[in-house]
Amino acid sequence: MSARSKARQRALNMLFSADVRGESVDTILAAEAQRAVGEPDRQASWLYAREIVDGVIDHRDEIDEQIATHSRDWKLERMPAVDRAALRLATWELLFNDEVPTAVAIDEAVELVKSLSTEESGAFVHGVLARIARGS
Repeated sequence: MSARSKARQRALNMLFSADVRGESVDTILAAEAQRAVGEPDRQASWLYAREIVDGVIDHRDEIDEQIATHSRDWKLERMPAVDRAALRLATWELLFNDEVPTAVAIDEAVELVKSLSTEESGAFVHGVLARIARGS
């Protein structure tokens, strides 16, 4: 698994944890930063994971608006928390990180939800992100 793929997994875990536990993302970021310091092999993926999470925080309203607009009548709060986290991180990559090709952002998010969420999640996430990519 590439460092960026690991970073996306870490970012998804942080966003998911904050959402499900109702904790501050800053608290979760601080805990993950401590873990990264203690585990040098986590450093490469930690930097990009933090960039993703910070980006989602900074652009949360716009990201959520894009997801809500393109999810075809699915309210954010009705989506599985894993799908919501994956959509937020991939939408940030699509809209705010020009270094990540569209296909990569979509494929990585789909793979994450396929392994962590419902059977239908892969198709759902792919469809929402494809519409966001076409509309942006």
